[in-house]
Amino acid sequence: MTDLSTDFTRTRAAFHLPSGVTYLDGNSLGPMPVAARDRVAAMMQDEWAQMLIRGWNEAGWYAQPRVTGDRIARLIGAGDGQVVMGDTLSIKVFQAVSAARALRPGRRVILSDSGNFPSDLYVVQGLARAIDSDLRVVEPEAVAEAIDDDLAVLMLTEVDYRTGRRHDMAALTAAAHDAGALTVWDLAHSAGAVDVDLLGADADFAVGCTYKYLNGGPGAPAFIWTHPRHADAAQPILQGWMGHAAPFAFQPDYEPAGGVERMRVGTPPVIALAALDAALDVWDHVAMPDLRARSIELTEAFIAQVEASCPDLTLNSPRDPARRGSQVSFRHPQAYAVMQALIAQGVIGDFRAPDVLRFGFAPLYNTAEDVSRAVGIMARILREGSWDRQEYHARAAVT
Repeated sequence: MTDLSTDFTRTRAAFHLPSGVTYLDGNSLGPMPVAARDRVAAMMQDEWAQMLIRGWNEAGWYAQPRVTGDRIARLIGAGDGQVVMGDTLSIKVFQAVSAARALRPGRRVILSDSGNFPSDLYVVQGLARAIDSDLRVVEPEAVAEAIDDDLAVLMLTEVDYRTGRRHDMAALTAAAHDAGALTVWDLAHSAGAVDVDLLGADADFAVGCTYKYLNGGPGAPAFIWTHPRHADAAQPILQGWMGHAAPFAFQPDYEPAGGVERMRVGTPPVIALAALDAALDVWDHVAMPDLRARSIELTEAFIAQVEASCPDLTLNSPRDPARRGSQVSFRHPQAYAVMQALIAQGVIGDFRAPDVLRFGFAPLYNTAEDVSRAVGIMARILREGSWDRQEYHARAAVT
């Protein structure tokens, strides 16, 4: 598919985008693909309703985690048979880190950074207590110098959820390997947003979610990738029924399936996978270099326009696009209230504590017009001070 040319007018038409709304929060939850409603309805009517339990074989439900994993593999620089779907991202982080740690039995240190998504750190804090390991957390800029001969696993989110800062996956993986350690990469803010190349970077394990840039819907299942050199040696602590070599033999003892199949845990979320399958159709017409170029174009324009018209905001993302994912954040002392005022005016981004306005740019559906409209409305809100209303300061449960 190297000769593929991406038509972004066509990809935008594949999504339901409410009238009057500029949506810049696809890095948190992607919009609904137009095809998803019918795809899920057909699955429920033609498969679940008519086939009942026969759907596991006749409709291919049981194989869905592998089939869908192959569709995602192309987007992250992986090969067929190397990615499998299921469960939540936290569970996949637990599996990947525990498997990587077990492959380095003489070492105790798991290294991460303070820009990692907190839930990843929560998972590994608990895991480290259970397996007698030490979790060390350093500033993002200090990761390379913190890699030493005590390191077992380097666990990083490639694109920082708050700032958009992008780690150099290939360089840090090489440094970890030189020290005898393995790597686990969280691609939550990378998959479908930037040009990921897991095999090219020689990474060891990777995980990611599908409800952000991949547009699989709220609660869409996560994925996990294992480099082929580890696929038949990895032994995650969490061993589930679907990861057994013969699950329907109902043997009392666990025997891992071959390859990445052993990373399956529970019953696949079939309805959610149907929605995700519809979302992935659009990617059949997308060249990842085109996507990355469009992302840079949009984020560069946004930064330039904000800095020209919103002097009260301070850039909180790397200025160099090569060091940035597909999101941009700015700081403001009253960022939460400013974001609520923006949302009320039809510009949807989100807030991250303590003072960050965060905007995600999804090239599949965001345009230069979205950039200009969002900046124009934000400049007016800041200039007029219309964000300073009581209702905009009231914190909701989800920010």
